[in-house]
Amino acid sequence: MKRCDLLSAALGLVIVWQAAAMIVNRPILPTPLEVFIVFFQELRKDLLIHFAASLLRVTAGMALSVLMAAPAGLAIGGSKAMNRLLSPIIYLLYPIPKVVFVPVVLLFLGIGDVAKITIIFLILFFQIVVLVRDQAAGIPSQLIQSLQSIGAGRRALFRFVYLPASLPAILTALRQSIGTAVAVLYITELFATKYGLGYYIYYNGSTLFDYPAMYAGVIAMSLLGLGLHYGVDWLEHRWCKWKFAT
Repeated sequence: MKRCDLLSAALGLVIVWQAAAMIVNRPILPTPLEVFIVFFQELRKDLLIHFAASLLRVTAGMALSVLMAAPAGLAIGGSKAMNRLLSPIIYLLYPIPKVVFVPVVLLFLGIGDVAKITIIFLILFFQIVVLVRDQAAGIPSQLIQSLQSIGAGRRALFRFVYLPASLPAILTALRQSIGTAVAVLYITELFATKYGLGYYIYYNGSTLFDYPAMYAGVIAMSLLGLGLHYGVDWLEHRWCKWKFAT
């Protein structure tokens, strides 16, 4: 996405926001200027601490899901026997909305960071496994056979064929899951925690009735998701250079 397009979209949203605030004319919907002033004021207080806590949980969940799901997807996609054995299990578990596991995970793991990271991990894991498995299974058999004929073993095939071919699928799964992961992060941060953007938004909006601060938290969470999107785009340009070659 080009920066000028992003700035134009942001400007359009601000204009719509300003018009809506003028029409509603209630404290529950402050103007963008009020919120931006509070946003920069809160940055000098504890908003950055809440942002860092949420960023740590999301990135930890994403990293854990990639480290576990990518090898699993490569192994399943590269083996017909494993694909036949495990695909039915994946198809049974994949359609289940992972949000329903929030109370179960909290009951088993408590209300600490481990539970929050685990929930994000569950959301990303199955999406990455399915996409990577399909990508690995779709590699032409002629390519595999030609490499095997010159002595390439299973480890070399995974390193130089399956993994590079599956990197775009891994990054696509991450990109698709960021919005859901951030949304679930908000839900998990409502439970007995003192740090995190979810807690910050809820506390300011529902307890203090400080609506400009609440919207400042919403902006911070939006920036978190946007930053993660751009981070995945940066990794794609760095690791999948062949996609952008002219």
